[in-house]
Amino acid sequence: MSAAPAGNVDADTPATRDGAGPDDEIAFADPQLVVRRPGFSFRLSRRSVVVIGALAVIAVCLGLLSLATGSYALDLGQVVGALTGRESGIVSTIVVEWRLPRVLVAALFGLALGVSGAIFQSLTRNPLGSPDIIGFDTGAYTGALVVMLVVHASGPYAVTIGALLGGLATAAAVYLFAYRRGVHGFRLIIVGIGVTAMLTSVNTWMLLHAPEQQAVSAAFWGAGSLDSAGYPQLLVAAIAFAVLFPCVALLSRGLHLLELGDDAGRQLGVRAERVRLSAVIVGVALSATVTALAGPIAFVALSAPQIARRLTRSPGIALGAAAATGCVLLMASDWIAQHALPTVEPVGLVTVVLGGGYFLWLLIVEGRRA
Repeated sequence: MSAAPAGNVDADTPATRDGAGPDDEIAFADPQLVVRRPGFSFRLSRRSVVVIGALAVIAVCLGLLSLATGSYALDLGQVVGALTGRESGIVSTIVVEWRLPRVLVAALFGLALGVSGAIFQSLTRNPLGSPDIIGFDTGAYTGALVVMLVVHASGPYAVTIGALLGGLATAAAVYLFAYRRGVHGFRLIIVGIGVTAMLTSVNTWMLLHAPEQQAVSAAFWGAGSLDSAGYPQLLVAAIAFAVLFPCVALLSRGLHLLELGDDAGRQLGVRAERVRLSAVIVGVALSATVTALAGPIAFVALSAPQIARRLTRSPGIALGAAAATGCVLLMASDWIAQHALPTVEPVGLVTVVLGGGYFLWLLIVEGRRA
């Protein structure tokens, strides 16, 4: 592609190769937004930009709805006033101190789960390739249970560290078991499903042999809940994701090229195994951080990338759209869990119901396609 001036941003439909004439243009299905800088170029379809923008607007609306809804109902003016500092007293306390941390945590965790699912579905080139199906979330839950029920450490940092170590250890085991002159997507999924089954049995055994009160507490944590969300959890997540999200941006080009196949990726200058291993580590870290702070929240990472792909009509997995979709899904599920059901339920139960329906639909569609 011909070089453009530094900082040039343009939107176009065709793209041309170096030295190519008009007859050699490559036509894209959708108009493209292109950013070119020295040593860096970026292309995104206008449809993806519109979809991400629309999802961002929906997320803001869901956030305002969550801030206004509750046992102490508020109107939109009070919510906006509390956020801008014009309201004080009980209204400011409810909005800024009680409800806002949960809304921000739900948005941030949804972004992380969407990106994590997109990474693994891109690596495996399979819609079932998500951390909750492959077993990384189950491994993180196992690590947390070991800390809570075996080590008997109840501090939030101990559980967080245990979940992170459990997720990373599970990822290492799955990666090593699936490695045969490289890691192939189908083998990674099959090995991951087997590891998930074994870890689920281990988790059940630990819960059955634990004291009743500890088992109930651990099982409730395992349902996935944002009830304990606060500014401390938000700070920990923000620090972790501030490191991980830029890593995803750096890996995005290699991931998209690997979707063409390892041989094609290597011919285009991608070190396949290095990129794949780095992506696995980053994807597991994103998913395990969410699991460590809120428990395993299932199906968001599975469904968000596929919904985003259908919205953007992208031939591959779109990381940005998947992140935005995950954000909207988790925020909507959390609002349903708090306000749309007869009793307040963990958000993980809502995502299981919604994601389970999507999972069945996906299996039917893939079965018909096969």
